[in-house]
Amino acid sequence: MALATYDPFAFMNQLQKEVNRLFDSRIDDGRSEHGAAVTSDWMPLVDVQEEHERYVIYADIPGVELQDIDITMENAVLVIRGKRVEQAGSAANGYKRRERPGGLFYRRFVMPDTADAEGITAQVKQGVLQIVIPKRQKALARRIEVAG
Repeated sequence: MALATYDPFAFMNQLQKEVNRLFDSRIDDGRSEHGAAVTSDWMPLVDVQEEHERYVIYADIPGVELQDIDITMENAVLVIRGKRVEQAGSAANGYKRRERPGGLFYRRFVMPDTADAEGITAQVKQGVLQIVIPKRQKALARRIEVAG
């Protein structure tokens, strides 16, 4: 039989983290990705990957219809917004527990200047949104001769 240590403060620590997360997302100036929590009913979890020739963003959006997804890029800020239809959930419908959020979501990412906004593609497979942002070729520095 494996022994497990008992931490009497584990629940309180978890509660403190959740309260801090809630207040941090409502207080900040909106520049961080946590600022989206104020304008969203939920936030999809994302992975951001940088490869040699592109950036790839994966977002978990199961249950979101394609027509309810809007992706824009302006001033080097990539914005993903959309909505998932919320199921009517009450005790009368047999629900005992509801953990899957519905409603509007909003995520934004400040992209580096190497991101090519013209070449962005997006697709959804098995509830995962994949956004591919190609990198632009960096301009090579060159020496400029001064005539005189």
